[in-house]
Amino acid sequence: MPHILSIPPVSRRAIKVWHRNMTVFARTWQVNFFPPLVEALLYLFAIGMGIGSYVKEIAGIPYMAFIAPAILAIAVMNSAFFECTYGSFVRMYYQKSFDAMIATPLSIEDVIAGELLWGATRSVIYVVIMLPVLAVFGVISLPLALLAIPLAFLGGLMFAGIAMCFTAVTPGIDTLNYPMFLFITPMTLFSGTFFPLTLLPVALQYIALALLPLTHLVAIMRMFTQATVSPVLLLHLAWIIMVTILCCIAAINLMRRRLIV
Repeated sequence: MPHILSIPPVSRRAIKVWHRNMTVFARTWQVNFFPPLVEALLYLFAIGMGIGSYVKEIAGIPYMAFIAPAILAIAVMNSAFFECTYGSFVRMYYQKSFDAMIATPLSIEDVIAGELLWGATRSVIYVVIMLPVLAVFGVISLPLALLAIPLAFLGGLMFAGIAMCFTAVTPGIDTLNYPMFLFITPMTLFSGTFFPLTLLPVALQYIALALLPLTHLVAIMRMFTQATVSPVLLLHLAWIIMVTILCCIAAINLMRRRLIV
């Protein structure tokens, strides 16, 4: 059995799994189109205009513009994480789609890699839908904000890898509630999303930077959408790339252990 961080033998056939998931998604595109659209509007109206009526600016940035990149980053996280936890678990355990695909020339590694790529693509789709909404409200800076699209793929791949690691070790679908409430929800609140990270105690700031992936995604997304790029972007980007590689490799190997009985 390979080590958890052994480089898995993934082939180009992984794109077949991605294509299968994309085809299923496209058949219900009308249903899938509205959640990110409504989500962007809800955040802008409920938090941006609600809290924004009391908090006019943060560091010279209007509050609605301050939370706009966080809205995008949270969408990247949620879409990839849900897809590669609940979505992948259903395909693996209930629909038996993994078993069917592995019975073809596809390997286990190809199937899981395809799932990870699809989770990242789902994040890109959400960001592409939400960007025009934020642009209409004038809370993002174009054209630099368009860099949020490739960033969404990288961030989505990172959260897809993290999610698949949880899927690989969870005994049942109900257990996936734990990472949702103990990992995703706190990260949504304490990653510099709706208030600056600097308002947290110094110890919590270090914890957020060291352990919460969303912190780095929000920071880069804010630089792109507000046209305030600085050299620190490279540090955030390096952190994301490192975690993405490690988590995706670990996810494929952990899922191989689970599926081989």
